[in-house]
Amino acid sequence: GLVIDGRTLSIIFQGGLEEKFLALARRCRSVLCCRSTPLQKSMVVKLVRRHLKAMTLSIGDGANDVSMIQAADVGIGISGQEGMQAVMASDFAISRFKHLKKLLLVHGHWCYARLAKMVIYFFYKNVCYVNLLFWYQFFCGFSGSTMVDYWQMIFFNLFFTSVPPLLFGALDKDVSAETLLRLPELYKNGQ
Repeated sequence: GLVIDGRTLSIIFQGGLEEKFLALARRCRSVLCCRSTPLQKSMVVKLVRRHLKAMTLSIGDGANDVSMIQAADVGIGISGQEGMQAVMASDFAISRFKHLKKLLLVHGHWCYARLAKMVIYFFYKNVCYVNLLFWYQFFCGFSGSTMVDYWQMIFFNLFFTSVPPLLFGALDKDVSAETLLRLPELYKNGQ
């Protein structure tokens, strides 16, 4: 692991040593920045995003973490004693750091699987509808007449676009939470 403080980060950013810092950080399993300013935290996240082309996740619990949370692809705020500024700026909020494992491994897996299924569903729904319109135009001689009334079109989209996501969002769990926590490698299957 690499532990680096704010004074060293300022030397790295002012001296143009970002490439060497990234080369060192890539060799480590974890990098911990301590005693750094909010600007330095966000600069480290932006540096990793820009040069490594990696998806970043930032976790913070106070107002000094807001810029880091906003600079990351995914921001997680922990509601705690320092206030709610990090929670308000984050994408996800948890009450304690121990809930991070369940958020990432369980809810992350379920969300990934649900989104993948819903993208396929929307493609299927639109292909069916456009295919129906295409063949209807052959049937009516390309006259431009409408196949369905306007109110039927509204109800078609309302029913087929809103009901399935609600059902999938509430009911679809391909693997139980206990199994996902026991076997974290299942998260990579969807990717």
